[in-house]
Amino acid sequence: MTESISHNYRPPIVWIFLFWTIACGIVFVSLGNLPLRDFDEATVARVALELNQKSGLDRLLPSIWDKPYLNKPPGLHWIISFGIGISQNFQNRFDLLPSEFCIRFFPAFFSTFVVPLGGLIQWNLRPKDRLACITTSAILLTLLPIIRYGRMAMLDGTQLSAIALLWFCLSSIKNNRSTKFNFLGAGFACSFMLLLKAPVIIPALFASLLPLIWEYKSKKYFNNLALSWFFYGVIPGFAWHVWNIISYGSGAFWLWWGDGAGRVLFEKGSGSELGALVPIIEVFEGGWPWILVWPIGFLWACCSLNTRWGVWTFSTQIIIAGSILPLKMQLPWYIHPFWLPFALACGPPVSWLIQRKENNYILARKLLRNIPYVLSFIGMCLVAFCLLVKLNILNFEEGYLNAIFSISLAWFVGGLLLSNTRKNIRKFGFVGIIFGSIIGLLFFVSSKFWLWEINENWDVRPVAEFISDFPNQKIYIKNSFERPSLNWYARKQIKTFDERNLTNCNAIKKTNNWDLYTCNN
Repeated sequence: MTESISHNYRPPIVWIFLFWTIACGIVFVSLGNLPLRDFDEATVARVALELNQKSGLDRLLPSIWDKPYLNKPPGLHWIISFGIGISQNFQNRFDLLPSEFCIRFFPAFFSTFVVPLGGLIQWNLRPKDRLACITTSAILLTLLPIIRYGRMAMLDGTQLSAIALLWFCLSSIKNNRSTKFNFLGAGFACSFMLLLKAPVIIPALFASLLPLIWEYKSKKYFNNLALSWFFYGVIPGFAWHVWNIISYGSGAFWLWWGDGAGRVLFEKGSGSELGALVPIIEVFEGGWPWILVWPIGFLWACCSLNTRWGVWTFSTQIIIAGSILPLKMQLPWYIHPFWLPFALACGPPVSWLIQRKENNYILARKLLRNIPYVLSFIGMCLVAFCLLVKLNILNFEEGYLNAIFSISLAWFVGGLLLSNTRKNIRKFGFVGIIFGSIIGLLFFVSSKFWLWEINENWDVRPVAEFISDFPNQKIYIKNSFERPSLNWYARKQIKTFDERNLTNCNAIKKTNNWDLYTCNN
């Protein structure tokens, strides 16, 4: 009996490890099958390559095309440059351009850690609910934006894992245990965040400290000695920013304000025309099928502010959403930090769908009982849609069809099983939804469609190959914006053609999308 009780108070490590392993498998499938995209991937790759070519203290300060790179700190760029070095040594070729797989490997790998960490955070908040821990990890595993942005050489996937590490360390603080290592771990997580998208540390830290302050009213979690360990952990990230200020003076603040908080708060960039609707649309596009239970989970949390889970879920949802929605500049991946609070809110309702235990939240129970039927109906409609496309009755891009069919069939069958009166059948329903979603994601990442930009802009690789025939000449591009991806593959900067500042220009290639010129200034 004692062994059984102690087992219930252990996190389901086997399930968490299994989901993390699957996440690694998904992000690495066909990781290098598409070219680096603009602007982020190609920019990150170029900065990492230049860091790889430096030595000594020069490696502390990133550059791009031999000019100071003041857009973002170089935390992830250092790691990618390390990967580039390993690849070059393994191939014994230092003149080759690093492969797409090499550039994306470490960002993709680090992005997977949100899957186990999210489940462990839920375990800290609901230690008696093993199934909620499992469902939270499963939700993070099957969310399309987590996989899609995690696979790219961007900072967002790694940043989400850093936020998860911070929240895991702080949610692990218990009244009857020493807290110094929790604060040290939180400090290291903040250090890493300071070396990624530094301003994001403010809402991420505030969202997790607020629940601790709330709990502090009744429990003594803090003491001066333990809290000092947090500042020890922050030292590496803080030290880099100090060095950056010493090296560049006021220019170092550009990544905090000019290209950081100031730009996104007050400047409307390209693609931001819809304003706050951009992140809202992203949630409604990328949150399936768990978006069906998300409002119920949030309502449940609002009614449970006397519990750790309720306070943490409410605080993280409100503060992260409140830090994103007012931004003047809106891009789809800006909502990425929200997916962790989203999963924390959805985990317990999904757990209840399987267990159906009685609780005090009558409204939530009534709403949740209808979710399997809604999910099954949506799945049935999508299965019918796929069959109509296969029969050539409807026209649709078939590249998406295998993924949609696998996922919709899982929703249809899984929803029916989740509505069953027997718990074991409902468990099979949940497993079926997860399995079908994994199969669908594998189809998706194996296709050419997981990187959407390839459908919006022309492929730069043939153009870069053409430019290689002019190794010693400056090339300019007209009728198109300057593309970092073209610069990357051409291995030199191809600036936008400006007739006002350029003279003696000769066209070397003209197409419907772009013209190339060689010019003398």
